[in-house]
Amino acid sequence: MAKSKLTITALVVVIGYSLIALLAHWGILANDWQLEIGNSYEAPNIHHWFGTDIFGRSVFAKIVKSTEVAMNVGFVVSIIAITIGVVLGAIGGYFGGVVDELIVWIYSTLAAIPNIMLLISLTFILGKGILAIYIALGMTNWVEICRLIRGEVIRQKDREYVQAATAIGASSFSKLALHILPNVMHIVIIQFSAIFQSAIKSEVILSYLGLGIQNGPSWGVMINDAKVELMQGAWWQLIFSTMAMFLIVLAFNILSDALRDALDPKLRGK
Repeated sequence: MAKSKLTITALVVVIGYSLIALLAHWGILANDWQLEIGNSYEAPNIHHWFGTDIFGRSVFAKIVKSTEVAMNVGFVVSIIAITIGVVLGAIGGYFGGVVDELIVWIYSTLAAIPNIMLLISLTFILGKGILAIYIALGMTNWVEICRLIRGEVIRQKDREYVQAATAIGASSFSKLALHILPNVMHIVIIQFSAIFQSAIKSEVILSYLGLGIQNGPSWGVMINDAKVELMQGAWWQLIFSTMAMFLIVLAFNILSDALRDALDPKLRGK
């Protein structure tokens, strides 16, 4: 991976966004994003790099604060989805039988429902806000990793090293946690990157539709507000918020592909 300039650039972008999110979370950056710093709809200039919105607030500060929200959502949702997917996939793949059939039925049913419709339904049930986004996205992004982990566990559970662990009296939990799962961690790492960027996009969509972040900054809210601003000739909030989302999603896509090529044994060396 270190030999690819594109991959290194993507990694630098992800690290940069993460640092910005942390600094915003600690109140070092964009802590005063709600303050009026200029005139309404002030175009980008030397004093306000990204211009101002209808209330005279800094678009740059809003984008920085929105970065905190996006990275936070991506990280929490990835942890929730991976935890559910790995646990259910490992249990189904290892034990098989009725347990496996039930897990397969659950994720097959969820996979058959259009993702956006399921997301909207869950957010209507759970209500609006960041907690509802965590739960809704976490409950809809575990299906793919569950399917992959289940298939890999089925392939690994009859290998010699697992049989050796059985011969020395290892429990099922020990064989799963200490022997099988470490050998499928490449799937978890790759899927973490894929789920992260998917969660960011989904949060933007939900916030754009008015089902996500409330009374706070979000790229989706900014894009939604920009619909009216375009009629006033104020293009900067739409352009800069879209570019902020585009860069991090593109970086994660590049990084995910690089991780897959480097870690997947089937692709290694090609």
